[in-house]
Amino acid sequence: MFGINIIGTGSYSPKLTVTNDDMSKIVETNDEWISSRTGIKQRLLADGEAAWYMGAEAAKKAIAAAGISPEEIGLIVDSTVTGDFYTPSCACVIQNELGAVNAAAFDINAACSGFVYGLDTAKRFMQTDDSLKYALVVSNEVLSRFVDYTDRSTCVLFGDGAGAVVIERAEANKLYSSYLSSDGGGAKFLYAKHDFPRHPFSTRDTDYGADFPSENRYLYQDGKEVYKFATKALPAASTKAAEKIGFDLNDIDWFIPHQANIRIIETAAKNLGVSMDKFIVSLASHGNTSSASMPVAFDEAVRDGRIKHGQKICFVGFGAGLTMGAIIMEY
Repeated sequence: MFGINIIGTGSYSPKLTVTNDDMSKIVETNDEWISSRTGIKQRLLADGEAAWYMGAEAAKKAIAAAGISPEEIGLIVDSTVTGDFYTPSCACVIQNELGAVNAAAFDINAACSGFVYGLDTAKRFMQTDDSLKYALVVSNEVLSRFVDYTDRSTCVLFGDGAGAVVIERAEANKLYSSYLSSDGGGAKFLYAKHDFPRHPFSTRDTDYGADFPSENRYLYQDGKEVYKFATKALPAASTKAAEKIGFDLNDIDWFIPHQANIRIIETAAKNLGVSMDKFIVSLASHGNTSSASMPVAFDEAVRDGRIKHGQKICFVGFGAGLTMGAIIMEY
């Protein structure tokens, strides 16, 4: 089985900065409370930017870094929970914006695990299609669209942003392993419902479906249940990916986890027996940007020189669904 090379990275972060002190002006909270419990000092929020726009800007940087033309891209996989349209996909709008006229394009929704799911999906396409030379994976999120800014337990956590990578086929012995998993029984612990209008022929007062406790359109999170899942999911997914290839996680140079909460990351590191010095953390300046958090953190660490070619990395995430996943690879 062959691996992949990441040949270009890019990210886009909105300029609108909302500090913890700013949050304290709209809900009952303060900087010390937020910082000590989450590790977040500020979050960057879209100020009119669409999800597709942020994704396209991140993708342009990744393509430039890769040194290829958009016409050479054969596949675009976009991960988002906050697409701008029911249809078309963000990926199709981004394809047009980039001029990637030869690319198939589609979206996936695996919440905060989305970048891992998207990268592994693109890799599997390459595995079965010899003509696919380059693929683009984009994660773009505008979580501020469905965060309840009267709920202090959730609104302080989330930010907006986008990250992207360009990948190519690598030699057969290039390090690569992945593990993906889901537990739909936990879907009710973290979700945001669509606010669909009723058609004029409807005779029911409520919709069929699972028993989700919140009926409004805002993001709902059962913090205790999500925390319990997350602290187990990060080490479990990493370990499962390593076991597939008999890999020692102590040989990982960098872990790039989903940036949800510093306590979750610290607990995961402790459970893995790995120093926090090996974890790329960007929470303080970005907040939780769902599937965008991993590629944004990765791009920043590549560009500032922390992550170098030849190093072994582990992308690992968890999210609504509930989903989790990890990829171990050589950069």
